[in-house]
Amino acid sequence: MPSSAVPDRLRLPFHFDAARLQEDLARLGPDIWVPHFNKRNYEGEWSGVPLRSIGGEEGRIYPDPTGRERYADTPLLARCPAFREVLSTIQCPIGSARLLKLAAGAVIREHTDYNLGFEDGEVRLHVPIVTHPDVAFYLSGRRVVLQPGECWYLNFNLPHRVENPSDTDRVHLVMDCVVDDWLRGVFAQATAHAA
Repeated sequence: MPSSAVPDRLRLPFHFDAARLQEDLARLGPDIWVPHFNKRNYEGEWSGVPLRSIGGEEGRIYPDPTGRERYADTPLLARCPAFREVLSTIQCPIGSARLLKLAAGAVIREHTDYNLGFEDGEVRLHVPIVTHPDVAFYLSGRRVVLQPGECWYLNFNLPHRVENPSDTDRVHLVMDCVVDDWLRGVFAQATAHAA
């Protein structure tokens, strides 16, 4: 599928059981969350928990594009069946996979990421686990509403920001995926359905 035919936001044809994802989330202790490394891009608390990381290391949420070690599942993933189900549904190669939490009252300032568009051969997929109607996610100045259990592609090469004025911590499962033939087929199906 040509990259020019891929919209900047696309809900993929998967739906995961939000209650089961929330059960896995509830198994995690508060002490395992690692502050996000890009401190200039947010106010409040933005933190993560790796499910796949370089070398399978716990506590390493940075998706190192220059790393020579391979990505591997962290020990935590073995204890989370619903998270494993999401990752096994995504049948293309997955590099980094992590939970990202934007705490109540926190803001991610507008920024762009690097080489995370379909045309770059790597995409970042989001599966919301917990959110709130007041959480506002903007991509290129337009709001995108992401519901628990859905799976979304967003072109993070474009400016994006998130505001969480609610009293609920927003948590997403975020996966960096290689664009292969399987994923091209998924995108083609989702794009045709969205048209």
